[in-house]
Amino acid sequence: MKEILIYVMVGVSSLLIMTFVVHIFVGGMVSPETETTIQEAVAGVLLLLFALAAWDVVRRRRKK
Repeated sequence: MKEILIYVMVGVSSLLIMTFVVHIFVGGMVSPETETTIQEAVAGVLLLLFALAAWDVVRRRRKK
């Protein structure tokens, strides 16, 4: 349970940081709608990567 809480905290903080990085890089150069779309795409990719990492952890622990 403690491990799940840590994973959730790291995931949420990583998502916030990455969407802010997108804001810093493209904010002001593109329209706000485009910036939001890019942020959503980045967040989606990160969520997919987090899900794959969690799936791998569960798979490896079940083998033990």
